[in-house]
Amino acid sequence: MPIPEDVTGEEIDKDVRQELLSLPKTLADDVARNLVMVARLLDEDPEGAYAYSRIALRLASRVAAVREAAGFAAYASQKYGEALAEFRAAKRMTGNIDLWPVMADCERGLGRPEKALDMAGAPEVHKLDKAGQVEMRLVAAGARRDMGQLDAAIVTLQSPELAGNSVQPWTARLRYAYADALLAAGRESEAREWFAKAVEADRDGSTDASDRLAELDGVEFVDAMGEDEDDEAQPPASPKADEDESGEDESGEDEIDKDENDKDENDKD
Repeated sequence: MPIPEDVTGEEIDKDVRQELLSLPKTLADDVARNLVMVARLLDEDPEGAYAYSRIALRLASRVAAVREAAGFAAYASQKYGEALAEFRAAKRMTGNIDLWPVMADCERGLGRPEKALDMAGAPEVHKLDKAGQVEMRLVAAGARRDMGQLDAAIVTLQSPELAGNSVQPWTARLRYAYADALLAAGRESEAREWFAKAVEADRDGSTDASDRLAELDGVEFVDAMGEDEDDEAQPPASPKADEDESGEDESGEDEIDKDENDKDENDKD
């Protein structure tokens, strides 16, 4: 697949670059450039990111960073079986447990919420940093909802991190998940309160909490641009219509001319 000329491979993290030092330089550069493309496309074009990840994987399958990138590309493309296999491979290579929550979420994607819950209770969770533990809590709550256990999902999300006032990178998502679970359980007033709190914490627009809050408040947005487009889309008056409107006069004139011609002919006779 083509790679833009401005992609050099130097854009990747230094830790990943360090891993690639085990490869011949030319090969390492090729792998690095494909990994940059994976990172660029992951959010907006998951299938494109997946395609580049497969190239990197073919070139350097024994590099843990490549297996991890391939896992995230497959995960974003909802290829959960492939993603889980890649994450497991990366974990075996590094011994790093940071991927534990996303591995559990892959189990959810494969329709195995019970397995995800088992992973949420595993010893590995205690080795995760705070962000990883919050992520694991989100996955566990999602698994509970998959199983129709709404009340259990709500309880799972109740935690010091949820109650705290400090805003962390994961705060908005945690509050949003809690609000959504409350709403699913029919607790609308509480859900509104937590959607509002999610909006306060969502500084980078990572959730649609503001839209959900507006929906609960009965606010309807008018797409002014859409209306303008509709107006512009109206077809112009048909030239045929203009002809029809003026046809009566023109027709009348034609009739007058014809009568006068007939009269002239009679006079000659």
